[in-house]
Amino acid sequence: MSKTRIFIDGSAGTTGLRIRERLAAREDLELLALPEERRKDPAARAEALDAADVAFLCLPDAAAVEAVSLVRNPRTAIIDTSTAHRTAPGWAYGFPELAGARDRIRASKRIANPGCHASGFVALVAPLVRAGIVRPDARLACFSLTGYTGGGKKMIAEYEAAEGRSPLLDAPRQYGLGQAHKHLPEMAAATGLESPPAFCPVVADFPCGMEVTVPLFARDLRGTRADVAEALRAAYPADGPGLVHFDETADEAGFLAANAFAGRDDMQVALFGNDERPLLVSRFDNLGKGASGAAIQNLNLLLGADERTGLVVG
Repeated sequence: MSKTRIFIDGSAGTTGLRIRERLAAREDLELLALPEERRKDPAARAEALDAADVAFLCLPDAAAVEAVSLVRNPRTAIIDTSTAHRTAPGWAYGFPELAGARDRIRASKRIANPGCHASGFVALVAPLVRAGIVRPDARLACFSLTGYTGGGKKMIAEYEAAEGRSPLLDAPRQYGLGQAHKHLPEMAAATGLESPPAFCPVVADFPCGMEVTVPLFARDLRGTRADVAEALRAAYPADGPGLVHFDETADEAGFLAANAFAGRDDMQVALFGNDERPLLVSRFDNLGKGASGAAIQNLNLLLGADERTGLVVG
């Protein structure tokens, strides 16, 4: 049986390394690699991209756009983990659990992997907009707590430094203060909202995990808290094929830890609060369902394999 040829452009980065590690043991795949001295050579990259059946782009935005321009083989499918193409025409948004997304992904040669923060927000809000419970013109807020590995090699080195580490890293740090975070366009586009949320991302001193919270007010909803629960239950059935599940009993004695899903590739969606102030929360690994796990899920869809092949699901 012939193997599917995979090339990872940017395999030295955090996401690229994770993808390579996960795919290396699969017998249905052949991983293409460039010698270290040719890793950044455009001609060598173009050759590898054209030789691949599926290529992962784990690059900065500008480099990802350049990589796409290098592809000449119409059969090469691209899964881009950068921000560059998440709202671009002709690209399928790679969150399979959205209504109709699986068919779009399977039929596409250009798939944009979602952002980590965006994944948690989209999972919570998109089903409610689709059900008519949240209006497209709603003005929402979003709070997101993440581990430091989402910041890449430089941030990882800062947090894990044995000497000279800043004491400011000991406390959670809010960022994206100018409300221009790169995930905002897809957070609106993938949910059907007319405007992105007021977004408050926070990085803290733990490696992996993410907890995204969206508070709601009953007066702003077309429906009740029970309707919200039903929409999420219908979007993420317990026996569904995807990696997102609605957990109606998620609670850790009144607390929710952001690292509870570290090392996993699935996502928990939960509903808290009360009838007046429903509280939506999603938890997952920022490098799992928020990055490499989602990319491999999209690969599995392209190959006609079970979506969970090679992934860690609790």
